[in-house]
Amino acid sequence: MTEAAVVAVPAGRVARRGRHGGGSTIDRARRRLFVPFVGPAFVFYTVLFVVPAIFAVWISFNKWAGAGPMEFVGLGNYVRLFSDQLFLRSFGNTLLLLFVVGIAIFVIAFGLTLVLRDMVGRKVARSVIFFPHLVNAMIFGVLAGFIFNPGGLVNTLLGGLGVKEPPAWLAQDNLFPLIMVMLIWITTGYFTTILMAGVDRIPPYYYEDCALAGANAFQRLRYVILPLTWDVFGTCAVLWTISSVKIFEIIWVFGGSSGQGMPPTQTWTTAVYTYVTAFSGESVPAYGAASASAVLSLALVSVLVLLLRRAMKREAIEF
Repeated sequence: MTEAAVVAVPAGRVARRGRHGGGSTIDRARRRLFVPFVGPAFVFYTVLFVVPAIFAVWISFNKWAGAGPMEFVGLGNYVRLFSDQLFLRSFGNTLLLLFVVGIAIFVIAFGLTLVLRDMVGRKVARSVIFFPHLVNAMIFGVLAGFIFNPGGLVNTLLGGLGVKEPPAWLAQDNLFPLIMVMLIWITTGYFTTILMAGVDRIPPYYYEDCALAGANAFQRLRYVILPLTWDVFGTCAVLWTISSVKIFEIIWVFGGSSGQGMPPTQTWTTAVYTYVTAFSGESVPAYGAASASAVLSLALVSVLVLLLRRAMKREAIEF
């Protein structure tokens, strides 16, 4: 057989494969099933999320009370937001929750992961620290009203220890730091559980090699645990970034527990600001300004997630 004939055979096979769509039979079957399986979910997601998000962006360029004609104001709503001290304070509180609370959560969660990794009964301990995340945040807000009020459990215990003038825990100036502490307590167990799952998947022989090489705890952390769980850390960081911008219930209920009904403005986040601007019932609804606030929150999340993904991008390590 000539060289031309030898070359022609693969070429013919390639041509026939191209006529049949390319790839193996399994690949072609997967492509045929893609639309029936993914199509309905894509339609629902588009109708329930993408279309409302686009409409919200359009509303943010208008002045609208929820009924009647819209008045197009362009970027006027955004300009007013950045000149509104209440929105700037709410945005600042959101950043405090995102960074200060987030850093505290991950430091504590990582420390607990290292402590519980070799602990006897770590599965029970993992369930205990995860339990606060299963309880609705509103429950903690109501609970705070009972235990932190002037005659509550905390002040009673402090009085028994000789403290004559305990702090006013539910005062407006102290309420937001208290919310931050409660969020750390509620959320730490959730991320500890995720990080422990990432550490548990590391094969034991890596630690045995470290022991044979005489590596100390810090070297084991730097050269084994962190590289092999870096993708888990990145996922946790993205999850917290998304959830922190949406924190609403615990702040609203904490304000109610202080006896004021609506949370004091010192504790507002962008989520609370958006809700009050649109649905407070105490003034004419401003859906344009509320939508602009929501769009800015979405933009903040999108930018931070992209930066996190880029900053924490590493080559995948197989083990």
